[in-house]
Amino acid sequence: MSPSAITLDVVPHWFDGKPNEGAGARRADVFDPATGETTRRVALAEHADVDAAVASAAAAFPDWRDTSIARRTAVLFAFRELLHRRGHELAELITAEHGKELSDASGEVARGREVVEFACGIGHLLKGGMSENASTGVDVASIRQPLGPVAIVSPFNFPAMVPMWFFPIAIASGNTIVLKPSEKVPSAAVWLAQLWAEAGLPAGVFNVLQGDKLAVDGLLAHEDVKAVSFVGSTRVARHVYETGTRNGKRVQALGGAKNHMVVLPDADLDTAAEAAVSAGFGSAGERCMAVSALVVHESVADEVVVRIAATMAELRVGDGRGNCDMGPLVTAEHRDRVASYIAGAADAGAEVVVDGRDVEVDGAPGGFWLGPTLIDRVQPHMSLYTDEIFGPVLSVLRVRTYDEALTLVNGSPYGNGTAIFTGDGRAARRFQHEAEVGMVGINVPIPVPVAYYSFGGWKNSLFGDTHAHGPEGVHFFTRGKVVTSRWPDHGGARSSLGFPQND
Repeated sequence: MSPSAITLDVVPHWFDGKPNEGAGARRADVFDPATGETTRRVALAEHADVDAAVASAAAAFPDWRDTSIARRTAVLFAFRELLHRRGHELAELITAEHGKELSDASGEVARGREVVEFACGIGHLLKGGMSENASTGVDVASIRQPLGPVAIVSPFNFPAMVPMWFFPIAIASGNTIVLKPSEKVPSAAVWLAQLWAEAGLPAGVFNVLQGDKLAVDGLLAHEDVKAVSFVGSTRVARHVYETGTRNGKRVQALGGAKNHMVVLPDADLDTAAEAAVSAGFGSAGERCMAVSALVVHESVADEVVVRIAATMAELRVGDGRGNCDMGPLVTAEHRDRVASYIAGAADAGAEVVVDGRDVEVDGAPGGFWLGPTLIDRVQPHMSLYTDEIFGPVLSVLRVRTYDEALTLVNGSPYGNGTAIFTGDGRAARRFQHEAEVGMVGINVPIPVPVAYYSFGGWKNSLFGDTHAHGPEGVHFFTRGKVVTSRWPDHGGARSSLGFPQND
């Protein structure tokens, strides 16, 4: 069956290489955010389903671990070719359940595919080292081996790209997977499972467990799950990290963000304004790398706000499938929550320059609509600034000096991404050195690293010490082993209780 032919009323789990509607009757609605209508229902895991998914991964692990790197790589290449050829189908699924504009969804698929391509070089990435004659007749070698069944818990905002930050490297390294997608956007995971099967991945290597908190907590507690990769809010990331490590698992938990973009007086203001609009409102602001706090030098703040507002006036909000720039938010509840911050900022004395609550849309009246919003003269004590909003709201904070801007950036409890716009190389170099943030852009508003570098923040944006994909991803999904060997010519060696020494 083609991955585009998912027509089930219930979006299923995927165990042992085939769909499975689960052990219980619990279901959740899946919406089209552009219409507000329920389009299908998703199975929610019971404890028996958690056990079944992990059992499938555990049973497949020994054979997959022992499969040669050459054969594993061949499957990765086949998956990459299928994804390249049919990625538009996946993008359409994402738009239908998440609401993001179709070209944005296609970009998500393309960035995820970059990690697949990186993992295709796993033979080089898994190379160990060897020292011959480290001691007389003794050789020492280092190797890296897979962990076993690993769990991936992904958020609603990137149903394809975020899982692909993890599973290509994990699979290429010889691990098996249980992917727990967000129940708001469940279909992309099943599509990917079907594509893996078509690429020749053995049954049980890639499994999908649909569900809610029960499924997440079940994976965190399961003794056969060796590692967990998580992306989501800081509150849940902390829970995942603390629970997983307490249960003896290796955990990388990427949390929330409050990303600042600093604009200095010598910046190209047209470029900065366009970048702020793109980084603030792309994917309706539902990105962990979205710019939500624009920190502008007072001398150019009025001009920057005017330019941003003029650019925003040209944005079109619609159903994501037609001629529009931005789609709806993912749920009605999330839309209402984001709108409440706009009202709260106005009550607190900030200036609502462009109010997304008044947006005119090209779409059904029941859609989860909220237009791009620009709020000036925001103060650091306001909840609009302190909280992660995860919506199309751009806050402008005015500063008088570079040091004041840096204090805002470094004073945030989050440290995911930041950017500076300037024509001064000395200021840029100073910022990249002094910013206490994991990913820094210089005249680049969303500094998401390419796949062969690693993605991750600092402070409350990351729990655990390993970032996603790139070299750190390979390290996370493998463990090191050192082998010391000697092959004496004949017997007659004399026993010694002394501590061995090199000679």
